[in-house]
Amino acid sequence: MTSATVFTCVFIALYVAHQVGDHWVQTHTQACGKGAPDWRGRILCGRHVATLTLTKAAVVAVVAAVLSLPLNVAAVAFALAVDAISHYWADRRTTLARLAERVGKGEFARLGDGAAAPAGTGAYALDQSWHVAWLLVAALIARLGTG
Repeated sequence: MTSATVFTCVFIALYVAHQVGDHWVQTHTQACGKGAPDWRGRILCGRHVATLTLTKAAVVAVVAAVLSLPLNVAAVAFALAVDAISHYWADRRTTLARLAERVGKGEFARLGDGAAAPAGTGAYALDQSWHVAWLLVAALIARLGTG
């Protein structure tokens, strides 16, 4: 099995798991509180990232077993850790908002502010695109050692 095939399978698994973990597994309390600038916010964000990472690990494991992917467990663990760190960083909200301001995307990030959701549609789009970019990085890391 080629490294490109392994990368593709892992990326798809991570993407699907991300969608499930970020939207179905995450609790309402986590979603609303993970950006709070206190210990409660940090804990809620940590719990969200932990359940999200477990979801990703489970989906990758199932896909690897069903498709007989020759994955290196250490590479997958490192990939999931990198993804988890990037996810936590972005989900603290102020971090990604500051980055958006610095790169000229602040106005887009504020698009839809004032809605019932904690972040408007612009912030949500930037958040999700950030996460998908790191899924790509994680899939590249996870395929290391596969030939």
